[in-house]
Amino acid sequence: MRVNRILLSSSLIVVALVIQVSVLARLHLPGAVPDLLLLTVLGLALVYGHVGGALIGFAAGLLADLAPPADHAAGRYALVLCVIGYLAGLVKPENGQVKSATGPMVVVVAAAVGSTLLYAGVGALVGDTAARHVGLGGLLFTAALYDLLLAPFVVPGVMALARRAENDPLAETNPAKSGDIASGWLSGGTGLRIGGQRGGLRVKAARARVARAGRIKGVKRL
Repeated sequence: MRVNRILLSSSLIVVALVIQVSVLARLHLPGAVPDLLLLTVLGLALVYGHVGGALIGFAAGLLADLAPPADHAAGRYALVLCVIGYLAGLVKPENGQVKSATGPMVVVVAAAVGSTLLYAGVGALVGDTAARHVGLGGLLFTAALYDLLLAPFVVPGVMALARRAENDPLAETNPAKSGDIASGWLSGGTGLRIGGQRGGLRVKAARARVARAGRIKGVKRL
């Protein structure tokens, strides 16, 4: 991954995790908690593709596993977001630009449901049965609902920032400027050559006029 991708992804993930832990987790909403970190990973994966989405998802999930007040095994959420980021990156639109909001919304609902099921499945493998006591059906519904309501305020902005970082002005404008400079040098050189040629023609014309004037005067004197 390029430096601008890493810097942007790291910044967005840290901000999303801080808001997730300090604000959203304390709302005490019924059922699931709005997953801002998941939406951030989805927005980045829809621009960077499946490889970038998997890497970003793994890093974001691992950071969430280690951040307090995490009460589950480390690596559990990293696995979930790695898989979700990879799958979301597979449906990346051309040039990272979305023509309709329907596609991303479907991706958000599928990711919310899939991440909840995968998280509960991994928890069942390691002996965590909390999802059974809460009710898996309620978790799926509320997770999809909360993420769908929050997605219009998160995913488009994340994708716009990712596209802007992807189209790095320093990487694009410099070649254009160098091309303009090169063309300027060429045109300048051509202009100088043309000017020299014009100057030479003027000198030759002036000399011809002087020679003709001298001949005419010589004829008149005779």
